[in-house]
Amino acid sequence: MSNENIISKEKKAELIEVLTEELPALRAKLAITQEDLCGIIGISRQTYSSIETKKKKMSWNVFLSLIMFFTNNDKTVHVIDSIGAFSDELKEALNVSNR
Repeated sequence: MSNENIISKEKKAELIEVLTEELPALRAKLAITQEDLCGIIGISRQTYSSIETKKKKMSWNVFLSLIMFFTNNDKTVHVIDSIGAFSDELKEALNVSNR
């Protein structure tokens, strides 16, 4: 991987914060429970609940799992785009093309 494809710690923290703010609304748009979402992304409901209530910061891996889930759903992809949680910089780093 070349250096230009590395996301800085500061940028990761910024993206995580932006997504964390929107988690309840994103779940509501899909009418999905915390338990169901956790089963999809592979974390415990307790961990997810702590993230959603801002008692715990999500890991980068959880962030990426959530981004992939929400960007692959027609009801939430526009929210992800509008809040900038899946930035062009991140798409480039992950070698993902724009929709």
